[in-house]
Amino acid sequence: MNAFHRARQSVLLFLAARDKRERSLLAWAAAVLCLGLVYALLIDPALAGRAQLRKSLPGLHQQVAELRALANEAGALSGKAAAPVAAITKESIETGLGHSGLKAQSVVLSGDFIKVQLSAVPFAGIVAWLGDLQTGARVTVAEASVTALTEPGTVNAILTLRQQKSE
Repeated sequence: MNAFHRARQSVLLFLAARDKRERSLLAWAAAVLCLGLVYALLIDPALAGRAQLRKSLPGLHQQVAELRALANEAGALSGKAAAPVAAITKESIETGLGHSGLKAQSVVLSGDFIKVQLSAVPFAGIVAWLGDLQTGARVTVAEASVTALTEPGTVNAILTLRQQKSE
């Protein structure tokens, strides 16, 4: 507070040493400076932001329209039941493996789970086959044990699969 009083006193002494015309010019200069600061700090950023919002508003309206259309489409699709997927069988597993160029040592169905044992098969083939199963028959991997062999890209695998039920 003491520094404020000292600064005020020095300004008052400075003004007291000036004649009336100089004080009037200094007052006008201070007023113009204050108005310039108010414009630069408050008014100009608000006007620039307003112009930017006015420019981006049509694009935002377009996005809102697209989102509403997607929401309506999702609402319409949620009312429709998903197409039922046929229950997976040992034969369908073996056929799918054959299409992917794989041969299973054993395929065992027990309840909801399917256990598939593969020996010396390409890892890329397993991944492709599992991708096809996942999209076509809604099968997920419940458990997997994959062991790399000395030949690059070749593995032994024991997979436990589970088909998701239709809702």
